[in-house]
Amino acid sequence: MTDDTGSTARRHEATWTASDRAARSRKETLALAACLSLGSAIALGLTRFSYALLLPSMKADLGWTFAQAGAMNTANALGYLLGALVFPLCSRRWTAGMSFVAGCVVTAIVMAISGVLADTAALLAQRVATGISSAFIFIGGGVLAARLASSHPRDAGLVLGLYYGGAGWGIVVSALLVPSSIRSGAHGWQLAWFALALACAVLSVFAVGAARRIESGDLTQAGGQGAGQTLADAPRWPSFARMLVGYFFFGVGYIGYMTFIIAMLRNGGMSASAVTAFYVLLGLATVASARLWSRLLDRMRGGQALATLNGLLALATIMPVVFGSTVVAFLSGMLFGATFLSAVASTTAFVRHNLPAARWAQGISAFTIVFAFGQIVGPMVIGLISDGAGLARGLVYSAALLAVGAGFAATQRALLVQR
Repeated sequence: MTDDTGSTARRHEATWTASDRAARSRKETLALAACLSLGSAIALGLTRFSYALLLPSMKADLGWTFAQAGAMNTANALGYLLGALVFPLCSRRWTAGMSFVAGCVVTAIVMAISGVLADTAALLAQRVATGISSAFIFIGGGVLAARLASSHPRDAGLVLGLYYGGAGWGIVVSALLVPSSIRSGAHGWQLAWFALALACAVLSVFAVGAARRIESGDLTQAGGQGAGQTLADAPRWPSFARMLVGYFFFGVGYIGYMTFIIAMLRNGGMSASAVTAFYVLLGLATVASARLWSRLLDRMRGGQALATLNGLLALATIMPVVFGSTVVAFLSGMLFGATFLSAVASTTAFVRHNLPAARWAQGISAFTIVFAFGQIVGPMVIGLISDGAGLARGLVYSAALLAVGAGFAATQRALLVQR
């Protein structure tokens, strides 16, 4: 009996030890994903989405039209496109982690330069440079997040959601920093750029540390649904062209909302404090989206996830136009925040489900390229519409384009037969 009791105790101890190791590994994986997500906060929340808060002050100070104001985000998207085009070439020499780290460092420096510029042409050039460095952060981080997801396949959707949802922290930081650092008078917005650059530098410390841990391979393993494929048999981009088209329309439609919604709310009489609260709510909803849509990203291996999210974004975009109340505007921001970066995550989930690990960087780059094209078109087109017909009409077109994107994505099937 004593031997049996001792054997049972040893088995229980071994079981508990294995369970504890698994729990610790899961916690460490999610903690790394959260720290890595601060790169997404830099690449999107601080460098791109913060501009919506700066736009009214810069437009008034520099005498811009809405088309000129939109051109600043178009320039940023152009840089993003250039970065996405160059990334696959650089990935032959640099690891994803190296690209991620370089992007973080360069972005913090270039953001600081904005604080000494007031010429429109120079600001456009700065936005291009920021877009290039942001692309290296975003794509490199996406590859690292996909690898990290393979260490815990059951939490893969949550890991990807955490990474992309991290942009919400950048939105929250921007919402708190920008209004408090803008000063009255000529070029009073320049101090806000310095504040954002400092935030980029601080967040980079944590993001770079996580990237190095993941790159070391301690917690990750090559994997994914397509890991057993040979590269020769891997699906090529024409096989997921409908997904790419759907994502292009997402890029056009969502950036119109993110560029001009603050200007529309301010023009509608919303106070500065209410606008800050709106943006904070949007950012927090973005962070919460990681868990909200994780099961969808795990289960949907075709374009259904992107179609669902695009449809919800179209609804969120049209809500403040149709109803025009403060309450509806806040509900719109909450729904939009809880959805839009999960649409980005859905493309990385699609790549992970359908391509071998060696093709993840190329797959993510392909989606980033069409995303960048959409963001180049979006601010300029929506800005021109807004100049001629008002900001509300511009958001109507944004919603329509998102709905079109949902239609294309809905027809995209999974590329692999799941075993």
